[in-house]
Amino acid sequence: MPSTYTTNGGIEKIATGEQSGSWGDTTNTNFDIIDRITNGVGTITLSGTSSNLQTSDGALSDGQYKALVLAGSPSGTHTITVLPNDAQKIYFIQNNTAQSVIFDQGSGANVTVAAGQNDIIYCDGAGASGAVVSLLNSLEGYLTSANNLSDLSNAATALTNLGINATAAELNKLSGATVSTAEINYNDITTLGTSQASKTVTADANGVVIFDAGVVEDDTSITSSSGTATINCQDGNVFSHTLTEDVTYTFSNAPASGRAFGFTLKVVQDSTARTITWPAAVDWAGATAPTLSTGSGDVDVFVFFTVDNGTTWYGFTAGQDMS
Repeated sequence: MPSTYTTNGGIEKIATGEQSGSWGDTTNTNFDIIDRITNGVGTITLSGTSSNLQTSDGALSDGQYKALVLAGSPSGTHTITVLPNDAQKIYFIQNNTAQSVIFDQGSGANVTVAAGQNDIIYCDGAGASGAVVSLLNSLEGYLTSANNLSDLSNAATALTNLGINATAAELNKLSGATVSTAEINYNDITTLGTSQASKTVTADANGVVIFDAGVVEDDTSITSSSGTATINCQDGNVFSHTLTEDVTYTFSNAPASGRAFGFTLKVVQDSTARTITWPAAVDWAGATAPTLSTGSGDVDVFVFFTVDNGTTWYGFTAGQDMS
């Protein structure tokens, strides 16, 4: 019984009793064919406008390469016919020519690989009606707006389909970011405008922020020098000052007019009774500033707020002699 050959690769299947004394040569050729079919990269030099890509039985041939690098100088669009037409094939194509190359196998569909482009194709081996299909083009059916994934032809549409509203310039700002996954997850918020543990604080659609737990603020210590002290509104909302001399206060950096700002001031009296001169902008009830407690260590607490950039500060006595 004579040898037969595999349909797709042309590997010889030696029949029982055949090729006595030459099995080694045939087997080595078969291994070379297998190696080419699985990992072979072949350069196919093209000329003219047509050629055959042949897989030969029992011999190394160009049709057995897995990856095809198309080279040469075709005189126009070049058609490569994959033979035999009953062989099923998968090819990785790199078209390095200046012409489009058409792959066909029979009367069925064919694939055009444009000049300078790459593709992955398969030949269905259906004989006279054999067809060639681009696997890369087939993926476009899955990467479309209908499937809300991407758009291969338009980057802006692709971003929209993925639910990304940022521009390319905005996305590029992230290229140098060193944030961790945990840090990104700080923005995973259940309800905008309502604070959550270990999450970013946000505002709702009306600009309102709801704090679901306590708000903790720093207590900023104030010191005086040469009889003056400054309360900087940018430093916080709670201030403490242990007096060491008579002092004149300045309130600085109040927010713009139309924005409200308030702060609490705790004053601790010295062992020698000290006095405070308040800014002229402070408006006390009855236009009369409070008298400080005079005992050593006495605590007085005052509250102030403004809505006009500090043109007027409304002052209130929250408590006195609270030592």
